[in-house]
Amino acid sequence: MREYQANVEDSTWSMSQQTRLTCELSHEIPGYGQALFVSEASKQLNVEFTLDMKRLPSRYDIATLYSKPPKWMPGVATRRLASMDLRKQYSADLPEDATWQMLTELEKGFFPTILYQDWLNPNDQVAVGLNASNFDSQYSTFSNCISNLLPYSFEDIAYTVLSYKKNSAELTKYSQRRLDMIGDYLKEDLALELVLMAGYTDSYGGSWANEQLSIKRANEIRDYFASMGVDGERIEVNGYGEKRHIAPNDNQLDRAKNRRVVIRMAKS
Repeated sequence: MREYQANVEDSTWSMSQQTRLTCELSHEIPGYGQALFVSEASKQLNVEFTLDMKRLPSRYDIATLYSKPPKWMPGVATRRLASMDLRKQYSADLPEDATWQMLTELEKGFFPTILYQDWLNPNDQVAVGLNASNFDSQYSTFSNCISNLLPYSFEDIAYTVLSYKKNSAELTKYSQRRLDMIGDYLKEDLALELVLMAGYTDSYGGSWANEQLSIKRANEIRDYFASMGVDGERIEVNGYGEKRHIAPNDNQLDRAKNRRVVIRMAKS
C-alpha cells in the first residue's frame, strides 16, 4: 500500500478562490496533488469535489471512498462512503451527495480516503487521504462564501431582453431587477470578453427619432453599469430603432415587445 496524506503538523487548508461566483477550498496532498471542493453561483446550492492529480490515470477504473478515523479515535470503524470513477487522463471527481458526505466527515474529524489499484504497478494499491487537521476554520470561511454566492449563474443571464414602458427610457420593474442582476455579475466576472447591447423601439414616431431613442436606451444601461463599477470599455452599444421587430406594431401589447434592449454576453 502506497499512502499519500499530509501529516498533522503540515495539514494545510486554504481558500484558493473566494468570490461571489466561485468558492474553492483546497487541501495539499504531498507528493500527490490537491483536493478541491468547489461551489459556484447558481439558483441551486451545489458543491463538487475534484482530486487534482499530478499523475493522471492511464486507464479507466473505479476507486472507493472511505471515511477513516484518525489514530486518536481507537476502536472506531472505517466506513465506506461511495465509489469514484477514474477516467483516463482526467482528474477524478465526485458528485454533490458524496462531496457533502466528505465535508461532514472532515467536520467530525475523520479522514476521507480514496483507495484504488495502481494503474501502472499491479503489485500496489494507492490510498489518498485528506487530513482533517486545521480544517474547521477554513471550512467556516468556505461555508460563509457559499452563503454569499450570487443566486444565479452566467447561463441564467447570458441572453437577456429588457423591456421599456411606452415612449420612455424607463425600464419595467421586472427588467430593472434583471439589470441589477447583470450588473452584479459583471462586477464579479472579469473573464467576460464582451457585452453586446442592442436597442430597439416600436414603429411609432419617425425612424431617425426611434434610432436615437434606441441608442439612448442602450447608452443609459451602459452608464448604469458604469455607476456600479463596471468598465465601460467591456460594453459595445448599438441602436437599431424600429428595425428588426419581434412582433407586429398594430396593438399595444405587441408594440411593447418591440421596445427593448437585448443584452448578450460572451466569455472564453
